[in-house]
Amino acid sequence: MKLEMTGQMRMEQRMKLAPHMIQSMEILQLPILALAERIEQELNSNPVLELEEPTEPEDGEVLAETTADDVPAEKDLIVDTDNNKADDFERLESLEDDFKEFIDQSGPYRSRGDADERDRKLEAIKNTAAPPQSLHDYLDDQWRLIDAEEPVKKAGQAIIDYIDDRGYLSVRLEQLHNKDRDDFDLDHLKEALRLVQQLDPPGIGARDLRECLLIQIAQSGQEMGCEYRLVADHMDELLENRLPDIARKMGSSIEQIKLAIERLSKLDTSPGLQVGRNESIPITPDVIVESPNGSDEFTVRLAESDLRGLRLNSYYTRMAKDSQASESTRKFLQNNIRSAHWIIEAIEQRKNTLLRVAQAIVRNQRDFFEKGPLHLRPLPMSKVADEVGVHLATVSRAVSGKYMQCAWGVLP
Repeated sequence: MKLEMTGQMRMEQRMKLAPHMIQSMEILQLPILALAERIEQELNSNPVLELEEPTEPEDGEVLAETTADDVPAEKDLIVDTDNNKADDFERLESLEDDFKEFIDQSGPYRSRGDADERDRKLEAIKNTAAPPQSLHDYLDDQWRLIDAEEPVKKAGQAIIDYIDDRGYLSVRLEQLHNKDRDDFDLDHLKEALRLVQQLDPPGIGARDLRECLLIQIAQSGQEMGCEYRLVADHMDELLENRLPDIARKMGSSIEQIKLAIERLSKLDTSPGLQVGRNESIPITPDVIVESPNGSDEFTVRLAESDLRGLRLNSYYTRMAKDSQASESTRKFLQNNIRSAHWIIEAIEQRKNTLLRVAQAIVRNQRDFFEKGPLHLRPLPMSKVADEVGVHLATVSRAVSGKYMQCAWGVLP
């Protein structure tokens, strides 16, 4: 056996994101309550960050009073010759030691006090209410009680797996049939879908808004003949608000059509959202859409009035530039100032991006905001991304887990 060592050179391209870019993406994805928690964490971990004084913010006001230019360069520190700061330096060095001690204690070996803290946290977890049942689990429990042939039961389980959070079937039956031809006969899939659509909540398993409403009408147990005809035969005209044409074709008055529309507006266009919510936790919208004084114009604003802005602590900023501080202290403060600017800029970027995305949504869904849920139309994220001028993934992060409040309620 002969062992040889050879050298080889290879060129390749790799994309590596800077830490502040990763942080910006993480901040953008946070809903408002999670953002408040993140701000609290940053305040606890970074001594140079502080909350702005509570004031009435002006439109367009930024979160930070300082800019990236305030970060002191390692070789360009301004010397302050005040000789009465020995106590201040001791405070800073003590602060640095405290942080180092905190880092050291976060390793694999903890004190008994840390163990006690873990025990308290475990006890709190045990006493916390279990999370609400998910939509899929809720449907699975009902499906197990359905009396059907085994192929239909199996097909129904596959259909439930493809029901989205709003309660709609996200694939066509033909796709399931073609994907697993050996397992799913198309007739079995059709029968399974019919049974799934009888599960609770009413409207579940629909393939579009029209079918969702028809299922709820059929299961309502009420006389809704006019509403059924309106949805079954005139859905497109209804979405275009062509009430005179509908009234003429149905042989009804416009008042009767309006009454039917009012009854339809009480149906649920997203039945799946009824399941899986923890009612003890209120939903907090990130975006608020309003029509001042009932005008035709809509204003879009972010629901961040309760979030105070972040800024740099001027005391520590001055200390970071003082030559009387030890090199390790200045380095410690410089790193924290730089991190503080990253989080401030990330929050500001989140605000700007979320506002622009929300404004684009309102522009494209104007009929919905004016006339109600029946006028909600599909809106691809790619279209919003093109209008805003950002990547598709940015739009996805901006809307993820967030809610919008408007005249029709708080909507995901």
